[in-house]
Amino acid sequence: MTVLPKFGFPDAGNSSENSEPLPFGRWILQQAERGGLIGQLAAAAKSDRAFPRDGDPVEVRKRLNLQGADPDMHEALDDAELDWNSL
Repeated sequence: MTVLPKFGFPDAGNSSENSEPLPFGRWILQQAERGGLIGQLAAAAKSDRAFPRDGDPVEVRKRLNLQGADPDMHEALDDAELDWNSL
């Protein structure tokens, strides 16, 4: 059986298996060029000076609550957390 090499993509979170995982907040910021609600969430996060860049999903969720984000952004955050956890 042939084994295919793993490629590190910029939005994958890690470029090597030995490196520390990318914090959730930073991963969100990297999704700004992505379409859909996750891309919109990332664009809003980039414009927010107080966004928890090194934060985990709980900290990011707290920030959304403080900002009064609409339900679509909370749904996008849930989807983003699933994507980030799958890395």
